[in-house]
Amino acid sequence: MATIAKVVVEISLDREFDYRIPAHLRDSIKVGSQVNVPFQSRELRGFVVGLSNFSAFADKLKEIAGVVGEKPLIPDEIMKLAYWIADYYCAPIENAVRTVLPSAVRKRGASHKKQLVVKLVDGASSSVQEKQPALTDPLLAMDEPTPSAQPNGAGCSVYEKLPPKQKLVVETLRQHGTMTVSELKERSGCSESPIKTLEKQGLVKIEEATILRDPHAGMELLRTKPFELMVEQKSALDTICASMDKEKPGTVLLHGVTGSGKTEVYLQAIQYALDRGQGAIVLVPEISLTPQTVDRFRSRFGDCVAVLHSSLSDGERHDEWHRIRNGEARIAIGARSALFSPIENPGLIVVDEEHEPTYKQDEAPRYNARDVAVMRGHLQNCCVVLGSATPALESFANVKSGRYELAEMLMRVDDRSMPLMRVVDMCIEKEKDGRPQIFSRELVEGIYDRLNLNEQVILFLNRRGFSSSLQCEKCGYVAECAECSVSMTYHKGAHKLLCHICGAEEQVPARCPDCKDPEFKYAGVGTEKIEEVLGKLCPNARVARMDSDTMRKKDSYRTVLDKFKTGKIDILLGTQMIAKGLDFPNVTLVGVLNADMSLHVPDFRAGERTFQLLTQVAGRAGRGEKAGEVIVQAYTPHHPAIQAARSLDYDGFCSQDLEFRRELNYPPFSHLVLLTFKGGDEPEVMGAADRFYEHLEAILPASVTHCPPMPAPLARAKGLWRYQIMLRCEHTVKMTRPIRHVVQSIRLPKGVACTVDVDALSLL
Repeated sequence: MATIAKVVVEISLDREFDYRIPAHLRDSIKVGSQVNVPFQSRELRGFVVGLSNFSAFADKLKEIAGVVGEKPLIPDEIMKLAYWIADYYCAPIENAVRTVLPSAVRKRGASHKKQLVVKLVDGASSSVQEKQPALTDPLLAMDEPTPSAQPNGAGCSVYEKLPPKQKLVVETLRQHGTMTVSELKERSGCSESPIKTLEKQGLVKIEEATILRDPHAGMELLRTKPFELMVEQKSALDTICASMDKEKPGTVLLHGVTGSGKTEVYLQAIQYALDRGQGAIVLVPEISLTPQTVDRFRSRFGDCVAVLHSSLSDGERHDEWHRIRNGEARIAIGARSALFSPIENPGLIVVDEEHEPTYKQDEAPRYNARDVAVMRGHLQNCCVVLGSATPALESFANVKSGRYELAEMLMRVDDRSMPLMRVVDMCIEKEKDGRPQIFSRELVEGIYDRLNLNEQVILFLNRRGFSSSLQCEKCGYVAECAECSVSMTYHKGAHKLLCHICGAEEQVPARCPDCKDPEFKYAGVGTEKIEEVLGKLCPNARVARMDSDTMRKKDSYRTVLDKFKTGKIDILLGTQMIAKGLDFPNVTLVGVLNADMSLHVPDFRAGERTFQLLTQVAGRAGRGEKAGEVIVQAYTPHHPAIQAARSLDYDGFCSQDLEFRRELNYPPFSHLVLLTFKGGDEPEVMGAADRFYEHLEAILPASVTHCPPMPAPLARAKGLWRYQIMLRCEHTVKMTRPIRHVVQSIRLPKGVACTVDVDALSLL
């Protein structure tokens, strides 16, 4: 039995510490256990990451002070995954360990919720169905069963003689079963007094129980059965199941056009895993997609599904995670962090919309959930399915090289046609009217036609706010953020200027700060302005806006999408949160405004992102019986990405973009690592970056392509100046090992920080 534990503590030191395991804890401490340990003059929490009988510091070791909980919080396989993340993404091991365990479970004071519950103990009528709520206290399960109706003929008379309010309490318990005191008071309409009186009479029992905080409480869903699959769906399912049957399952790229029925394939593949006694994990890229996705999975699998994402309360996350850990839920669904769910014996991991950049974490460790999912599948002999209508070029290249299998679904369900896409040249529209236009004539006529037919419209613009800048036409002044290298965005509702990088707010000046002229020009448009214009164009239409300004409440996404689904909203206007995953049969027109806005970004992925976004948002149209149409407005309509999206030519776009990347040795023909130096003093940041680069260049292998530090495209953000070093190489380790060596060997100035982003998705 091991006598020494290797522990990582809750402060980032990127190393393990040896502690002696006291004799009375040796049976309870395992890899993954959370422990309390003495550290210098204080006590810290940490996790056991290894066990041993040897330490080079055996004579100086302190003892572990205590263990938290009865079972390890991090399973062995997840701990191995944490070490892989730390190594591959060049991050401290403590950060990786924290990443694989939700803070709602990890933090001090995290526990199950205890509440008083009330239950009948005698004389219940034969209609009583002891319908238990979500209780997990084993003491309740061990209680003596409620006697059957009217024992020896005595029970009935006892209840008939009760006063009206007490009788109402009993009838409520008979109808709904055991419930909390607060719920019983609400359902019966009574105070606590008659409940207490019944307890004194021995007719009900009040006791403390563990209550699961259920994010789906009060939501009833109709159960669904598997649909009959089309030929392409059946072929894709067979490919996935065949992979699951292998001794060493692999990764399957499911390339299915929008509306081809990928979700039904996921559902039936998960059922196949459940039938084999295995569990499943489903990742979705946006919280806004989670309600609709969760509803479909709960309709099929019921309470077997647990949901994990950041819009849940800490209590709900804690209890959902423990439902998975205890085996009560065998399917975990959520955003990025759901990948680390403690699903026992996973048979399938699904990464839906696998191309989405939201799978990439923007703080250390900067992991990509798609790639970590593939690694978890490898570690646990689990099949991984990456699904998308527009797979990332990295995934497409992995198919070409034979690393991934390919399953294609190029036809929509029930042979429904793909939407007709038209591209409108806004330069011509500008010439017609003599000034820039927000809506083309084609789009306005299309909206009117759809509204007259009682059909629905989605309008997409990937910019929130009213106007993107505030300018003085007399002297050229532009309202810029004092902390960032961007202009402030005007929000008319709040009548404020906001910075979308750091969140800074300013009052709108009454006159130009430079020349004192009172006239300003509001340039550019955002979703807030589009909403105002729609109010004038379509005064009778019911319009809803979905962006981060309007979706701040916990249930905002579900509320708006439910209204849209039931036809209470005619036009849904939003940013990229409405661009993918949504399935509304009555949507027959999608309008895309400023479609080429994302092309004008200094990033080699700009074309790919534009193509993906246009294809995804176009896929929201024509998903029912009625044909769909997409109108794309752009000032550069002949750009290859826009033309490829218009013809839905994924293969053609990939072939062209891959040639461009091959010539410049960009991913997927290399891995890219981006080092970003940040600080409040620009010369100090530049000097630190130069010094780091000198040390790094001396030890980099010849196969690594690199260039000296340069100002980042976004040179200043949140008050910090930013300089970057970009490295490219076929093998990541040839870059990360030298970087780790330099990080450990030199000390940056106090006000300068360096971030390491392996497989960076954004160069900004």
